[in-house]
Amino acid sequence: MSLTDILSPSDIAAALRDCQAPDSFSPKKFFQISGMSKKTSSQLKEIFRILDNDQSGFIEEDELKYFLQRFECGARVLTASETKTFLAAADHDGDGKIGAEGIYFHI
Repeated sequence: MSLTDILSPSDIAAALRDCQAPDSFSPKKFFQISGMSKKTSSQLKEIFRILDNDQSGFIEEDELKYFLQRFECGARVLTASETKTFLAAADHDGDGKIGAEGIYFHI
């Protein structure tokens, strides 16, 4: 399964266009524009599984910086400040990684 099986390719493209400039990424806005904020719990868990590149059950900081590239291979890498802000907001237990429940924080 791919992200385009769950999210509209045009919505993904619009979300990526919105955050093309460095330090313009807002997870909440990205989730809204891409349509993630309208998905069911099971669909969000599937999206998380796809985003979890190493299938560890967590998204770590080194994976998170490539978050946008999981939606489109040519997308930019998140800046260090975007990555740290995103991680801090979604890392509920302070262990330096995001569990599946962390994806809900922006919705």
